[in-house]
Amino acid sequence: MDDIGLKAKALRQNKGMTLKDLSEQTGLSTGFLSQFERGITTIAVEHLANISKVLGVKIQYFFDDMVIEDRLDPIVRSYGQDVLRVFNQSIYKSLSQAPEGKIMMPKIIEILPSRIGYNERIDEYSHHGEEFIYILEGILTLRLDSKEYLMYPGDSTHYKSDVPHNWANYTNKMVKFIAVHTPNDLHCDS
Repeated sequence: MDDIGLKAKALRQNKGMTLKDLSEQTGLSTGFLSQFERGITTIAVEHLANISKVLGVKIQYFFDDMVIEDRLDPIVRSYGQDVLRVFNQSIYKSLSQAPEGKIMMPKIIEILPSRIGYNERIDEYSHHGEEFIYILEGILTLRLDSKEYLMYPGDSTHYKSDVPHNWANYTNKMVKFIAVHTPNDLHCDS
């Protein structure tokens, strides 16, 4: 994680910004930002998204070039989750050390808060396979077969993916959940 802080520091310095400047534009304290840049503390995704916006880069910038030291290790450490993609206010991270050649694709998905008063229409879609979702934090709106369901931390669902479905975050808080789906498709997220 200290690589992310170092990247943020380099970007900030290249833009001629002080910690105070970044603090004023992000609403984060200079002490916290200093600790983040030195790798002393971790950062929530929503704060990193805010920093990336101020620094003029996409959040993916901070995760490019991250290499897991030992790909043979069967454990995926929290700091070693590969970012698969950043799409529509969502960050998709792999929970599998080596997903290639496996049937399931486990992910942790973080959906940033929605803009106040803006509820994007959820377009349902379907595909081959099945999906399992387990909510870790926040309130997820699941649209399944033309019905909407609110899912809270600890809630789960398991359904065939050929049933039209999709999800969204209509709250002002981060939503984080585990999604496991088949088939294992590294390029299409459900």
